[in-house]
Amino acid sequence: MADLPRGKGRITIELLGDLGSAYGLELVEKSKGALKRGTVYVTLVRLQESGFVVSKLVAPPQGQGGPPRRTFSLTGLGQRAYDFYIGSEALLHAV
Repeated sequence: MADLPRGKGRITIELLGDLGSAYGLELVEKSKGALKRGTVYVTLVRLQESGFVVSKLVAPPQGQGGPPRRTFSLTGLGQRAYDFYIGSEALLHAV
């Protein structure tokens, strides 16, 4: 397994695990200040290059104009990292 992401990478994986998929700015909003607009996409690209995250272009919601947006979700490796993070948190709280 690749080295598990820490810091912003871990926060991003945990949010995507909770949400299923999300836009970069949605992750910034849901992180309550832990992720910033200027770094979220850099983090997502690094996670994608490491195999934890995949992205795809999706059409904007009906009634909203604009170009397609890029949405991000976990890969199998990303899901295993998420499961590890959640499991380790549960163990820490059980002690």
